[in-house]
Amino acid sequence: MESLVTRIEQAARGGRGITFIESAGADAYGAERVPWRRLHADARRVAGALQRHGAGPGAHVALLGPTTRELVTTIQATWLTGATVVMLPLPLRLASIEEFVDATRTRVHNADVDLVVLDRQLAAFIEPEPADPPFVLLDELVTEHATFRPAKEDPDALAVLQFTSGSTADPKGVMLPHSRVLANIDGAAAAADLDPEHDVAVSWLPLYHDMGLIGLLTIPMATGTELVLAAPQDFLASPARWLRWMSDFRGTVTAGPNFAYALATRALARMKGLDLSSWRIALNGAEPVDPGTVESFCAAAAPFGFDPRAVFCAFGMAEVAIAGTFPLPMSGMRVDTVERASLETGRRVLPVPEGAPGSRTFARLGRPVPGLEIRIVDPADGTPLPERVVGELEIRGSSVTTGYYRCPDATDATLRDGWLRTGDLAYLVDGELVVCGRIKDVIIVGGRNVLPEDVERAVANVDGVRAGNVIAFGAERRAGRESVVVVAETRDADPVAVRTAVADRVRDAVGIPAADVVLVAPGTLPKTSSGKLQRSLCKSRYTEGLLEAV
Repeated sequence: MESLVTRIEQAARGGRGITFIESAGADAYGAERVPWRRLHADARRVAGALQRHGAGPGAHVALLGPTTRELVTTIQATWLTGATVVMLPLPLRLASIEEFVDATRTRVHNADVDLVVLDRQLAAFIEPEPADPPFVLLDELVTEHATFRPAKEDPDALAVLQFTSGSTADPKGVMLPHSRVLANIDGAAAAADLDPEHDVAVSWLPLYHDMGLIGLLTIPMATGTELVLAAPQDFLASPARWLRWMSDFRGTVTAGPNFAYALATRALARMKGLDLSSWRIALNGAEPVDPGTVESFCAAAAPFGFDPRAVFCAFGMAEVAIAGTFPLPMSGMRVDTVERASLETGRRVLPVPEGAPGSRTFARLGRPVPGLEIRIVDPADGTPLPERVVGELEIRGSSVTTGYYRCPDATDATLRDGWLRTGDLAYLVDGELVVCGRIKDVIIVGGRNVLPEDVERAVANVDGVRAGNVIAFGAERRAGRESVVVVAETRDADPVAVRTAVADRVRDAVGIPAADVVLVAPGTLPKTSSGKLQRSLCKSRYTEGLLEAV
């Protein structure tokens, strides 16, 4: 068996490389291309420096910094020493810097980190405490000169300790050995028909998220595929840049959550001179796929040569390294439209024509990548369920995590007879996966199962509400009955008018009135390190009266 190091060394012998993008305002940007062989040579030198600081087999090295050549080099260097990579999230907002410092220290201690490598700009916010492991600045580390001593490869050693995007102060650390990461890389590459000699991947995804670290960095690094890498803040500052990079570098493969395609759609209305005809995989994952968003993106991108067959709606999670289910490449988005009443009142969902009154349309997310298998079971007892019957998604196979670090109870609750319990509400159609939502988030009102995504999607279009910044959840009201509560961010709008519009939209969308509508200031809603809204934390703050309404 191999480790990531073997694959990285093999890939470094090829002629392809990685281009680092640094935006310079508006559409201007700088590009530094580094052949994989050069990056590997640099990583060997940095690995020697890491070894001098104590990194080696069994050690956990935490990395904290923005997306740069130095950070990517150090990620590879950590694997070369035999140590485990622990990526630490960057702060989402400067206003939450104290919360960021506390969360960072919690992750460092929960992961038993032996060495913290951090960017100089962030060092000013984190003062070492006596109980902390040693800190070293990234820019000093990469300029050190030390002899690298190759470590013995161990496919069963931890390659990555990937923290989940939890809603609590103690997110769980997913353990991913080298063998399991490689199994997922091979499965994803096969399912996506990856061609390292011709494909060009483009990414702005954060490297502390599994889709960015494994999907769009490690896969190219371990297969020798050309990669164009930018920082997430450059995309968020101007989503048009993503499209410009795809056009300028003739990108063929990229990925992003659903909201990224919504932002790109708006950007396309103001753009000229793009050529998106090379795009063959536009992966949409990491959050629920909205078919309407995908259709709008396809329509806006079509004048620039985008082929709608490139749409690639997929399912993945950190507990399988990254890739769970993939559709056939160049098959476009396929959907399943069901009767909403059957979804809300029973387990078996009934298909109806697309656009039919009282219907709900979901994206089909393909079949398991090679090495994995999936099934839908009764959440209560694990009994397998037939197609079109809603239950819990379970996954088994070669890349499933060995468990959560130092969390035996969580591991035992999640891994059942070799199957990973995902907590996702889903069903199968012709062997393809359809995900409806998270089991813990379903709102049960009067015997009906209301999906919070349906409420949030409807409210997002209300004038005065910040799109993508809406959370719906169930809360006990009178007589212990659960009711729908909506919390939405708003800016410069009449609160009374917005509340009324939100209540009306909820009633129209799901046929149930919202028991409470809370409007809050921008930046109030809690989010994970990857930008996902945190329903459970928002619900806790609502219940405890900690939300400040406008």
